[in-house]
Amino acid sequence: MKVLVTGTGGFIGSHLSTRLLDEGAIVTGVDNMNDYYSVDLKRDRLARLTDRENFQFLEGDIDQESFVDNVFKEGAFTHVVNLAAQAGVPYSLEYPRKYIQSNIVGFLNILEASRHNDIRHLIYASSSSVYGLNETHPSSTTQNTEHPVSLYAATKKSNEMMAHAYSHLFQLPTTGLRFFTVYGPWGRPDMAIFIFTKAILEGGTIDVFDGGAGQRSFTYVDDIVEGITRVVNRIPEPGPGWSGRDPDPSSSSGPYRIYNIGNDETVTVNRIIEGLEEIIGKKAIRNDLPERRGDVRTTFADISALEREIGYRPTTRVKEGLASFVSWYRDYYRV
Repeated sequence: MKVLVTGTGGFIGSHLSTRLLDEGAIVTGVDNMNDYYSVDLKRDRLARLTDRENFQFLEGDIDQESFVDNVFKEGAFTHVVNLAAQAGVPYSLEYPRKYIQSNIVGFLNILEASRHNDIRHLIYASSSSVYGLNETHPSSTTQNTEHPVSLYAATKKSNEMMAHAYSHLFQLPTTGLRFFTVYGPWGRPDMAIFIFTKAILEGGTIDVFDGGAGQRSFTYVDDIVEGITRVVNRIPEPGPGWSGRDPDPSSSSGPYRIYNIGNDETVTVNRIIEGLEEIIGKKAIRNDLPERRGDVRTTFADISALEREIGYRPTTRVKEGLASFVSWYRDYYRV
């Protein structure tokens, strides 16, 4: 198996690449190494991969058509996992054009290159944020996702629709994975658990929106990687009995699938803060603020389809995952 993983310098991409290499795959990683957050952290993630025998890294932007075409031409890939994207909901309020360039134009280049290079399976990152104003919980892939509340979410919804068009028109097998609040060692500095840990250890103040009442399906990175790895080898087929008269949005008459991937238990932000306080042995200094624009108050994953079809279940309890993250943070930053 020869796999292209985009976003390899990223949090999930670096973990996934390690797992694929451990399982004997030949992996090519792509990342533009932008400065949305610490480039040093991204390079340190990559340093764990660059001495592996079956790994090569190419620096570049997936929104550059010629770069993507050359990567595919030289790679002769069997599978593609597209994790490269401009992430972050608050950032999308300030820099919307970056999301269109990376998440829409970049994904189009991946789709085009995949269909012209006989890729067996394209897996791509979607997001729980596509559920937007939908207040039915737990969130199921059979539900309506037509009301995103941020441009980031809108671009991820667009990715799902673009993939469907290519699956329908060109029989390109595509699987979209809606990630639910991933955390763990080597995590992103713009994510809440990272921000809270840093502030508590340094005696700084943490901004807590909506009184900390927001609920999330916090999911440990190893559980996410386990799910992706299983999905890679499950090439989608046309949905049996699928009908346009009563269309199931998670499948199609073409080789197309959408899954939720995450923890099917929710935890409030307040409980996360309390857990970190207990692990670190220090109280957080809180700055309580109103609900933040663009945030979805509750994410709660219905993972029954993924459990039924690939036997996926997350196994890491939140308290265990938080302890693992804090241990990594202390070690990496020498706190």
